[in-house]
Amino acid sequence: MIKNEAEAALRRGFLVRGIRSIERENEREQAVANGPTHQFLIFKIIPIDIGGIDFSFTNASLFMVASAVLSAGFLYFATSARSVIPGRSQSVAEMAYEFIASMLKEGAGTKGMKFFPLVFSLFMFVLTANLLGMVPYFYTVTSQIIVTFALALLVILTVILYGFIKHGFGFLKLFVPQGVPGILLPLVVIIEIISFLSRPISLSVRLFANMLAGHITLKVFAGFVASLGTLGALGIGGAILPLIMTVALTGLEFLVAFLQAYVFAVLTCMYLNDAVHPGGH
Repeated sequence: MIKNEAEAALRRGFLVRGIRSIERENEREQAVANGPTHQFLIFKIIPIDIGGIDFSFTNASLFMVASAVLSAGFLYFATSARSVIPGRSQSVAEMAYEFIASMLKEGAGTKGMKFFPLVFSLFMFVLTANLLGMVPYFYTVTSQIIVTFALALLVILTVILYGFIKHGFGFLKLFVPQGVPGILLPLVVIIEIISFLSRPISLSVRLFANMLAGHITLKVFAGFVASLGTLGALGIGGAILPLIMTVALTGLEFLVAFLQAYVFAVLTCMYLNDAVHPGGH
């Protein structure tokens, strides 16, 4: 009898601990779901596994495709009519074209215009991806370091390949600045090489960090508004300041979305200039 009661008590103890463990796990999942980083989680839409390698189509993949399709579709429909007196969409497309063309000429010279399709495509993709991320419940692909690093790596590989194809080993002049004393030259060459190799890291982290930080800040202030709004009249009054901050930050994030695309394009032009004119510094 005593043994049976002990076993029953032990089973009840295990059951209670199991229930509490499940409750704590549910609380953690709920905290993650309501947290500011939940918006950056990647989940599979179409699971694809080939030879043990995961090729799944995810929410990030969806919005990368959407960014490319929307930017290309806008330019196609905006310029398809080619009216003498342009409409609004055609005017925007022409402004974007002239904006990037002048940027590339200033950054890489007239010889750098051969890279216009690359720079213009990168600018439009990054800008569209940033703006899509501002829509509630949409995914910000530029908040993923792997995406921004892939874009930066594309730029650097283009610089290296074109530099060697066009100039051969003369491309290595890039790492030998003019006017450096011979005694300092080995040290300066090492510094130049390290600086060059760090370019994809700095280019990708700059875009990734700005988009990540901005969206987390927006989520935090929006969470303040939602939480205070549930506290009645006093809470609603206290939510006014966070609400104003949220609106202001939203406007700022739209500006950051454009500025980050602009900075990415400007730095791309500067790096391409090294491929076109490797001995120019």
